[in-house]
Amino acid sequence: MRHFGIIGYPLLHSFSAKYFNEKFATEQIDAEYSLKPLPPSPEGKEIRIGDEHLLNELLDSLDGMNVTMPYKQAVIPYLDRLDETAESVGAVNVVHQRVGYNTDCIGFMESLKPLLREYDRKALVLGTGGASKAACYGLKKLGVTPTLVSRTPKEGMLSYKELNEEIMAGHTVIVNCTPLGMLPDVNSCPPIPYELITPRHLLFDCVYNPEETLFLQKGKAQGATIQNGIGMLLGQAKAAWEIWNREQHITCF
Repeated sequence: MRHFGIIGYPLLHSFSAKYFNEKFATEQIDAEYSLKPLPPSPEGKEIRIGDEHLLNELLDSLDGMNVTMPYKQAVIPYLDRLDETAESVGAVNVVHQRVGYNTDCIGFMESLKPLLREYDRKALVLGTGGASKAACYGLKKLGVTPTLVSRTPKEGMLSYKELNEEIMAGHTVIVNCTPLGMLPDVNSCPPIPYELITPRHLLFDCVYNPEETLFLQKGKAQGATIQNGIGMLLGQAKAAWEIWNREQHITCF
């Protein structure tokens, strides 16, 4: 039997185990996929010192691994190398034989591309973690210029307080790469000025559970086009399965 799993915290929201175990049953594959929750350090994004041994054991024992929040960057020092896409993105969501890959960008691009309009040239990317790195990489590949938005912005970023009417009008794509709104915290959402969203806007949420987050609900109420992260999930999972089985390098188109 082959063994696969996902590390992150929390993992209550994750559909990966359900997706892969159903795939294994349907296709009669002798394998199992399990959740491997690892609570982070007090700082929130690092592997706890006591869990480093456990992480190394998982990297050596699993036939394939997914990585989700908050470890898409923190896992990198434990790997032997990164493929071209993961190196460019600066974040990892798939591991095979101690090599890190990023299939988030593939799933993101496949899900977003059919929704883009001719005038979608600039995007606001909410959050600065691993998912935002994949989103920025994918947006650039699709010809859309991303701008990061954070509560504590650095140079080249915007703060939520700076999102005025001019900026909102000029950035017709808004991508939520934060965990805000994700199960079980369904009553939260990024603090953007939703009253400035119009039918010209496209709101994309990397969160897929619940199906329609408060972020998407507020955008929908303003007439915006909305899309959750389920297509991104399925696209990246398919690419991950190819990596685990073909051992080929997959890069974003």
